[in-house]
Amino acid sequence: MSTASSQTAYNYKVVRQFAIMTVIWGVIGMALGVLIAAQLVWPELNLNLPWTSFGRLRPLHTNAVIFAFGGCALFATSYYVVQRTCHTRLISDSLATFTFWGWQAVIVLAVITLPLGVTTSKEYAELEWPIDILIAVVWITYAVVFFGTVIKRKTKHIYVGNWFYGAFILVTAMLHIVNNMELPVSWFKSYSLYSGATDAMVQWWYGHNAVGFFLTTGFLGMMYYFVPKQAERPVYSYRLSIVHFWALITLYIWAGPHHLHYTALPDWAQSLGMVMSVILLAPSWGGMINGMMTLSGAWHKLRNDPILRFLVVSLAFYGMSTFEGPMMAIKTVNALSHYTDWTIGHVHAGALGWVAMVSIGSLYHLIPKVFGREQMYSVNLINAHFWLATIGTVLYIASMWVNGITQGLMWRAVNQDGTLTYSFVEALEASHPGFIVRMIGGAFFVVGMLLMAYNTWRTVRVAKSTEYEAAARIVEVAHQ
Repeated sequence: MSTASSQTAYNYKVVRQFAIMTVIWGVIGMALGVLIAAQLVWPELNLNLPWTSFGRLRPLHTNAVIFAFGGCALFATSYYVVQRTCHTRLISDSLATFTFWGWQAVIVLAVITLPLGVTTSKEYAELEWPIDILIAVVWITYAVVFFGTVIKRKTKHIYVGNWFYGAFILVTAMLHIVNNMELPVSWFKSYSLYSGATDAMVQWWYGHNAVGFFLTTGFLGMMYYFVPKQAERPVYSYRLSIVHFWALITLYIWAGPHHLHYTALPDWAQSLGMVMSVILLAPSWGGMINGMMTLSGAWHKLRNDPILRFLVVSLAFYGMSTFEGPMMAIKTVNALSHYTDWTIGHVHAGALGWVAMVSIGSLYHLIPKVFGREQMYSVNLINAHFWLATIGTVLYIASMWVNGITQGLMWRAVNQDGTLTYSFVEALEASHPGFIVRMIGGAFFVVGMLLMAYNTWRTVRVAKSTEYEAAARIVEVAHQ
């Protein structure tokens, strides 16, 4: 390859690295989820060891699926999309490489520290201060690579997908740095700079926007590129996509207090969170409808294209979970749902149905492109993966809805003399069948991920052998 062409060619190496690690961390993180689901069915699986207890493996599961699987998917797709839509190579190959190895280091450190009980105990922000600093350094480098590439673009226009990726990168940096302001007392322990209700408020401002920006805005950037690409149709309404962007980033940041209904947080702050959550339904559904309507004239492709099916069903789950979220933020509904399995069902409607499915569909589109193949090794395996993922998600969320409403009603039931009708243990016993169904649903999803891992391995292996054959032919020609 000449120097001139190597400068204009895209950097697919870092995209390939993040894409492969997305699949690997997906299998690991989701398998961990099935293990802890099984621990709720059979508590003996805690093994009577501190390192394998539910309390330590659960944050490892959430960090693995959100930041390892989801994070790698966002890095891979954003680096791919920004180069393709800006018609330019990433601004720095070395900085992009640093973000890959730095992010993997963060994940490995989480795998080591969380089972050891080294934790801040803050939801989705459990990692201790030295790792927090590494995260900040990697993330700022990511911002430099992404925005530097946008600045040196060869196109006049910045495609809307990059707006979503850009907002996700900036807001995630702000959330992480502000929420993790802490005072270290040793290498493995720190205490939050905030206290009491302030600490809770800052934590859930971060916690809900880890959902709102990390798990929604970034993946909408993915949706706005890969749905039109796979459907081979333009975005239904580009104007609506811009309105969707500004409405979403204006409103989402205010929704955090709905996690703190009926707590010591001032009532006005709880009400503000509720109102903003309800209003949030409008931009969320605007984006979902825009994605769905992009298939106008291409619905027939769903019969034969399981990749497009992944993307469209992810939008359906996005629409469902962004209706459910605002509804659960209403105080009267929250009085029933709070602290129950309904919340877990809601989270996984978004996590499995929306985030995982749009990531999987995007990766099935992207992997052959960056490895120089026309398509994945097996379309039948993609189809099988789609049905396993869909059935698994439905089993998971339906069981948690039933469990959650059962728990909420049993906890509220009182006798005529004002005493509780049911003990907590009775509510737990009533939840046991739901725990079994949840575990089965999760197992379905993991089997699908194993099929994806095999499909990816075969695709990459064929690509590499083709590469070696091409190189051998060049050498042969040179010798003749």
